[in-house]
Amino acid sequence: MTQPTTERRYDIDWLRTLAFGVLILYHLGMYYVADWGWHLKSAQTSEWLQNLMILSGPWRMSLLFFISAIALALVQRRSDGRSGLTMVRRRTQRLFTPLLFGMFVIVVPQVYIEALSQDLIAPGYFQFWAQYINPRTDLLTEHHSPIGLLTWNHLWFLPYLWVYSLLLIVLRAPLHRLTESERFQRIPPVAAISAVVLVLMLVWLLLRTKFPVTHALLDDWYNHGRYLLVFVFGYLFALQPRWWQFVIERRWVFFCLAMVCYLLILADRNGVFPTLDADVAAYPEVRLIVGTVIALNLWAWIFCVVGFAGFYLNRPSPWLRYTNPAILPWYILHQTLIIVFAWMLKPFALPIGFEAIVLLALTVAGCVGGYAIIQRVNILRWLCGMSLRTVPKSAPHGALAH
Repeated sequence: MTQPTTERRYDIDWLRTLAFGVLILYHLGMYYVADWGWHLKSAQTSEWLQNLMILSGPWRMSLLFFISAIALALVQRRSDGRSGLTMVRRRTQRLFTPLLFGMFVIVVPQVYIEALSQDLIAPGYFQFWAQYINPRTDLLTEHHSPIGLLTWNHLWFLPYLWVYSLLLIVLRAPLHRLTESERFQRIPPVAAISAVVLVLMLVWLLLRTKFPVTHALLDDWYNHGRYLLVFVFGYLFALQPRWWQFVIERRWVFFCLAMVCYLLILADRNGVFPTLDADVAAYPEVRLIVGTVIALNLWAWIFCVVGFAGFYLNRPSPWLRYTNPAILPWYILHQTLIIVFAWMLKPFALPIGFEAIVLLALTVAGCVGGYAIIQRVNILRWLCGMSLRTVPKSAPHGALAH
């Protein structure tokens, strides 16, 4: 077990890889889970899948924001001489460029197949694409946003992360002064963790019903309340080694808390508390209890997985040399691949279990093949947020070259 430092944290690399792996499985599950709307649904759906998906559903995206904030904090600490403008430029190329590429190119098959599956349009992909990129199109006007049919679908994480990152880059100096102050260093881990659980509970109480989740950035205040809180605390957490060590040492405590919360949520979803919805609306104390369980569930799972990763995974691996640069291209590609391959498999009416295995295998193969192409073509690397490949200079010839 390694004391957290500002050196490279391989456990964070592992967590990023594993979290995006869970995301792929979750989106695959969205195709099959019953009663949950998605862009395309299988004719064969499963209710029991809901019980499995709510295990990670409430906190999987928060974990991505948390570890992204940790990575940003550690990069900034190692790059004190780099200007804020340089950090903004690099963050924009890393996040905003893939977002635009994804919206105009990668996401298009998702929107096309969704509309086609609902008999809203006639077949003709390129005709649809020409209308999709036209913000003044008359096609499917009831589905328009302020920019027409253009959408970011699963790529909503990128603009949120871009905005949050720019905010903390701007606030880098005061944040670092805060974290280096004696008063901050003396904050007990239990107090810090209790504070963020309390704040998240208040966010749930005050914002959840007033601002339904939209993933539209500008009006998504409940999501901003929880994700920005998670992001800011992840940033502070990375700069406070005592808190990190506390989480690693208490990983089993957080696991037990997380399982208790999950079982309570599972029991509620399966009718064990039939009057809970009415009680939440009628009694403030019940709302406080439910809000506390929801907040504690999110934070306990985050600290649980961060703790176990810190204990077992803070070491280099040849596998990370592939996954670290591949994660963003895989993220950009995966949902489109799931929807395209699911649409192609529909006519075969395969048994649900076998079809799910085939669909997962095709998605992974598509991600591997897509990344193999992306990493070899500089323009695609740039569009997917990767650094450009440099061609090594040839060694000079002659005896004096050595």
